Amino acid sequence: MKPNASVQASDLNRRQFLAATSTAAMAFSVVPSHVMAGSKSIPPSEKVNVAYIGAGTQGIRQLIEALPKQDLKIVSVCDPNADSADYVEWGRNEIRDKVRAFLKRPTWGQGVPGCRCGREMGREIIESYYGMSTPAGQYKGCSAYTDFRELLDKEKDVDALYVMTPEHLHGTIAVAAMNKGKHVIQHKTLANVLYEVRLSRDTARKTGLATHMFCSANNRSTATIAEWIQAGAIGDVREVHNWSTRPFWPQGMTELPKDRPPVPTGLDWDLWLGPVPQRPYHPAYTHAVFRGWCDFGSGALGDMGNYSFFQIWKILKLGTPTTVEAMASQYWAIIDNLWKKQVNTVSFPQASTVHFEFPAREGMPPVSLHWYDGGMRPPKPAELQEDGLDMPEEGLLFVGDKGKLLCDFSVGEPRLIPQKKMQAFVKPPETLPRPIGELDQWIRACRGEQPSDAGFENVYPFAETIALGTIALRVDKKLHWDTANMQFTNSPEANKLLRREYRKGWEL
Repeated sequence: MKPNASVQASDLNRRQFLAATSTAAMAFSVVPSHVMAGSKSIPPSEKVNVAYIGAGTQGIRQLIEALPKQDLKIVSVCDPNADSADYVEWGRNEIRDKVRAFLKRPTWGQGVPGCRCGREMGREIIESYYGMSTPAGQYKGCSAYTDFRELLDKEKDVDALYVMTPEHLHGTIAVAAMNKGKHVIQHKTLANVLYEVRLSRDTARKTGLATHMFCSANNRSTATIAEWIQAGAIGDVREVHNWSTRPFWPQGMTELPKDRPPVPTGLDWDLWLGPVPQRPYHPAYTHAVFRGWCDFGSGALGDMGNYSFFQIWKILKLGTPTTVEAMASQYWAIIDNLWKKQVNTVSFPQASTVHFEFPAREGMPPVSLHWYDGGMRPPKPAELQEDGLDMPEEGLLFVGDKGKLLCDFSVGEPRLIPQKKMQAFVKPPETLPRPIGELDQWIRACRGEQPSDAGFENVYPFAETIALGTIALRVDKKLHWDTANMQFTNSPEANKLLRREYRKGWEL
C-alpha cells in the first residue's frame, strides 16, 4: 500500500495556526481538560504529524505497520543509537526481510551482518517508503534526533509521539510529550515503576490528550468471552489462571556486570539511561535484554501481562487488587566449597508465580488472579484429562462455579472444557461492540472522537496491578495494597520501590 500524494511538509497555514494557538494558550493558566482536548483535536482534513521515538527491533516492526496509515505522517525519528547491527531478532534476517518486503526492494540491506536498527535506519525506511509515491521516487522530509527533548523543543508541527523505547523511558517521554500538548501512543507497559504509571494516567487526564498503550486492545474474542460468562456459561468466576513461556531473555542475574566494554560508536549512553542513575555501559542492558533488569524493565509479567490483563479486566470489570503475593525462583552458588544463597536485588527471577486478590464488584464475587511464567503453570484441569489433551504451553483459564473456560494466552480460541460441554453450549447472541484496530482507535481519539479503549486512564487499573506484581517479586511477603493512598499498609520495604531514584535533571 502506498501513501497518497499529500505526503509533503506541513504548509504555512498550519504553522501559523499552531503558532497562534500556542501564543493564545500562554495567556491562560488553567484550561479545562475538555477544552484542551478539543483545541488539540486534529481535523480529518489534516494528517496527524508523528514523531517516532525508538527504532529498535519492535520499533521497526511497528513502524512498518504505521507508515501505510493514510491519517498519519511520520515527520521525525529519534533514538539515542544512530545505527548498528547488534540487535536481537526472532529469526535470522527477520527484520531485514520484513523491510525488504515492505519497501519492495529485494536487495535492501545486502551485505550487512547481524540485525540492523537505529534512528538512521528508521529515517531511511520512512523516507524510502514515502518516496515510493513521489514522481522522482525520493523524499527527504524526515528529521532525526538523538534526544527526544530536543525534538520536542524544535519540531513545532509535531502533533503526537509514537513511543517504542525500553520500558524505563516510557513514563519520562510520555509525560514530557503530554506536557508539551502532544498526543501519545506507546508500547506496553505504561511505565516500569508505579509512580510513573500513575503520573502518566494523571497527566493524560489533566491534558485531555489522546493516548493509547499497545496491549492487544483489538482482540475481538474478549467480547465473545464476556458474553459467554454473562450468559452463565461457567457460573460466577472465582479464579483466573494466566501463564506465559517468557522470559526468553536473561533473568535471575544476582549482580550487575563488572567488565567495562567501550560504549559503541553512535550510541549516546547517557540518553539511553535517561532517569536511571549513572552506571557504566554494558551490552547486557541494551536492546531486547533490558527487560530482565529491575531498573530498565518489568520482567515477564510486564512484558506479556499487559496483553492478557487487558482482556481479563474487560471481561471481569476488575479494578486494583487488595493483596499481592509472589513466589520466585532462587539461585545458589558454591563459594569456598559452601552452598550460598544469592540475594537478588537487581533483576527479575527466571521463573515466578504472582497471586492477586480482588474484591467483589458490580454484582460479581471476589476473584483471585494467578500469574505464572518461566515454565510455571497451573495443574492440568481434570476436564483436559478427560479429553486426553495436554496443557497448553501458554494459556488463560477462567474457573467458575459451574465450569471452566480455556483460551489462548490473550483469549484467542475460547472453549468450554471438557469438549462435551462446548458441544452442548448454545452460544448467546453478540451484544457487545467489537473493537477496531489499536492504531485506528488512537487515530480516532486524536480526531477528538471516541477515546481509545486502551487510553492511559482505561488501562491504568491493570497497569497498576502489573507494577504491584513486579514489586511483590522483590519483597518476600504478602503485601496489602491501599490504592487510594498509594501505599502498602504492611511493608515499608515495598513502599520504597513505588518510585525510582532519579538522576539529576531527570526528576519527575
